[in-house]
Amino acid sequence: MANSQITKKAMADALKELMKTKPLNRISVQDIVNKCGLNRQTFYYHFHDIFELLEWIYKKEAIEKISQYKNYEHWTEGFYQVFKYIEDNKLFCMNTLNSLGREHLENYLYSVTYDLVIGVVYEISRNMKVKEKYKEFIANFYTLAFIGLIIQWMKKGMREEPEKLIKDLSELIEGNFMKALQKYELCD
Repeated sequence: MANSQITKKAMADALKELMKTKPLNRISVQDIVNKCGLNRQTFYYHFHDIFELLEWIYKKEAIEKISQYKNYEHWTEGFYQVFKYIEDNKLFCMNTLNSLGREHLENYLYSVTYDLVIGVVYEISRNMKVKEKYKEFIANFYTLAFIGLIIQWMKKGMREEPEKLIKDLSELIEGNFMKALQKYELCD
């Protein structure tokens, strides 16, 4: 791992540790650099602000873990990995959800979920004549629905087992990707 990545990881770990006991909006750059033994100049060399660090954490830690699940056969496992990441980092994610950093959590969720869904849409539509704009529309629709489900699950204290939610979701949308694509086949 390059020195730059090691430094970023140290700051990320410091922020995550601080967020276990302190709301994001009460954490300063000075708090982060003190926690990991760096100086403010080093922080600003790598990130513009704490929110950019927050975004980096979500991209680095979570998005890379689900890249192998972008197909119809495994999309539920990819979605499970999103739930698992949130469970494993509950204080960090809940703190983000309840702060000005919420947009970064939502961006993370949108990015990973859209990536999963568009992979499924492309796979299913491989032998269909569906315009790109309709594929993107379908992926966006399902992505926003899935994000809503995740955020509600978080707001309700993450009590329901992710496996049950994913099973119910899978049963609900089974075949619906294909039906939606068929409706748009040969449109325009």
